Amino acid sequence: MNTQNARSGKCPVMHGANTEINDSVMSWWPAALNLDILHQHDTKTNPLGKDFNYREEFNKLDYKGLKKDLKRLMTDSQDWWPADWGHYGGLMIRMAWHDAGTYRMDDGRGGANTGNQRFAPVNSWPDNVNLDKARRLLWPVKKKYGNKISWADLFILAGTIAYESMGFKTLGFAGGREDIWHPEKDVYWGSEKEWLGKERYSDKTDEESLENPLAAVQMGLIYVNPEGVDGNPDPIKTAQAVRVTFKRMAMNDEETVALTAGGHTVGKAHGNGDATKLGPEPEGASIDNQGFGWKNPKGKGNAEDTVSSGLEGAWTTTPDKWNHTYFHLLLNYEWGAKKSPAGAWQWEPFNIKEEDKPFDAHIPGVRRNPIMTDADMALKVDPKFRKISERFYKDPQYFEEVFAKAWFKLTHRDLGPKSRYLGPDVPNEDFIWQDPIPAVDYTLSESEVEELKIKLLNCGLSRTELINTAWDSARTFRGSDFRGGANGARIRLAPQKDWAGNEPDRLKKVIDKLIEVQMGLNKKVSLADLIVLGGSAAIEKAAEEAGVKITVPFLPGRGDATEEITDVESFSVLEPLHDGYRNWLKKDYAVKPEELLLDRTQLMGLTATEMTALIGGMRVLGTNHGGTKHGVFTDNEGVLSNDFFVNLTDMNYVWEPVSENLYNIRDRKTGKVKWTATRVDLVFGSNSILRAYSEFYAQDDSKVKFVSDFVNAWLKVMNADRFDIKG
Repeated sequence: MNTQNARSGKCPVMHGANTEINDSVMSWWPAALNLDILHQHDTKTNPLGKDFNYREEFNKLDYKGLKKDLKRLMTDSQDWWPADWGHYGGLMIRMAWHDAGTYRMDDGRGGANTGNQRFAPVNSWPDNVNLDKARRLLWPVKKKYGNKISWADLFILAGTIAYESMGFKTLGFAGGREDIWHPEKDVYWGSEKEWLGKERYSDKTDEESLENPLAAVQMGLIYVNPEGVDGNPDPIKTAQAVRVTFKRMAMNDEETVALTAGGHTVGKAHGNGDATKLGPEPEGASIDNQGFGWKNPKGKGNAEDTVSSGLEGAWTTTPDKWNHTYFHLLLNYEWGAKKSPAGAWQWEPFNIKEEDKPFDAHIPGVRRNPIMTDADMALKVDPKFRKISERFYKDPQYFEEVFAKAWFKLTHRDLGPKSRYLGPDVPNEDFIWQDPIPAVDYTLSESEVEELKIKLLNCGLSRTELINTAWDSARTFRGSDFRGGANGARIRLAPQKDWAGNEPDRLKKVIDKLIEVQMGLNKKVSLADLIVLGGSAAIEKAAEEAGVKITVPFLPGRGDATEEITDVESFSVLEPLHDGYRNWLKKDYAVKPEELLLDRTQLMGLTATEMTALIGGMRVLGTNHGGTKHGVFTDNEGVLSNDFFVNLTDMNYVWEPVSENLYNIRDRKTGKVKWTATRVDLVFGSNSILRAYSEFYAQDDSKVKFVSDFVNAWLKVMNADRFDIKG
């Protein structure tokens, strides 16, 4: 509904109700908690249907034929968008790079994992000018192979094949990325309301003050501004921005230099014209453009008249094939800043030899000056980057090895553990950024599982301690990049063992006791399995005391990771700073606790109903961090009842604020405080959608249903990272 039109009495259908962005009945109440991110990408938007299995389809793929077709595509120049030097390699590499390069380590969102580059806002970012042409060039290939290859996989494979077609030996490729079918609502790209806006720094002079979880320096960019910080050439300052943004994308200095150089070894930048004359981006273009954006009225509108970044020129002498002239040109020539034909700042060399100049991409026999961006110049002037650049220059083979690994990491960082990888080109080598976990070589019968449950319940640990440890171990999982989770039992290793959210003293007590149980077993069972099984056994017992006999299914097979295969720094970003399920905040935040709960819930892949069931169960089980009683709306703590919902919806109580995140719940008749609560507790009674779920679970006929739903949601969290058991 268009509230503007409704208020003025105009017909909403005829006045834009179906086309205006963010138009909703809830726009009347902009402060209301929006649950939409928990319901995106469901089967209603997916034409493949709920029974479609991408892994099975990919395994039927004629992979060799696909690679052959992609290689042929690279040199099949089309009149409607001619290839530079007759080779689309540079364009395809940029497409794959800008797809994967949106990944940021802090929340694992962005990246190549969903084919999101097809949709707004990413498809219309200023940094992605003319990548719509690359995707359209791929359409005949996608059409031919259909559902056996996702767009998400095809983008990355095309970039990888482009390098191979141009003479570079890549490390390999893995499939396994599944497409989404509408824009991602859960990815925060920044608060700016205009392209290339820059309000994401708390201190404009400090690149480190870039707002988390963002990695790009401006709205609509992938990394940094190629002209320099704020569009002003200053390689020293740009070096700081490059280091920060690449680090937030999980890259170290050596990988940063390798990726910059390797990415700019082939292809060119386009800026031979007036960028202000370009037509609207794809999402803003007229219907007759059929999804194309940035229409260029100058000359041919493409080829030598192409305008993309605004910079104009190639970085190396032979940009149509892999070569080692990047560092030769960068380090051996002096460079000066000048304006491109489009008016963008770029760097060009002084007194360059004619044979070091690249040929024009479209005009035969004409040589042009090579160019460098401000980020390229940063590799020359920053002392640490310079040292790495000089080593790469002196040892091209080493550079190729580092770049091959960095490119593979860039394009696979958010694909998750190796067990998710598909295809014959998966490298044999295990990388620490894949969070490897040793495989187990045992099985457990049903009787053995039952015996283990008894041992765990009688080992001297409370049910709450068992449940909390299982939850804390599993809650780190995030579906954005498939990291974290209970598999690996990394909760017992640094840095997780010391996280405040894991209550280190309590955690050590539990882990020590579980190791004691483990040592007394006749059969080797991983600590990861014991942690999960302990929590499940405790839940079964708590349900039984509520009068509900239920079995929490258990699937053994989790391995135990070691310190040697755990990247402590990389795992630090998974530290929970809040957990609404255990009613805990590390500190006060500008964002409301209930909004933080939604973010965590979405990362774990839970729906609103699953979130509701889990919250209600966790409260009555007494799992609050530090043992606080906020939201424990029951007189039978530790019993898996629906009391949380019964008492939340009981009109015999009144609710009064004590502080920003603390409320008293008083008996209407006596005036005595019966319970205390946080915002996370009370939102399940105040938000109309969540209240509907709460009332459902509070019904007298919902006691068994609640326990069943809680167990199913619990299992979903415990098994979220069990890719070995998923089809």
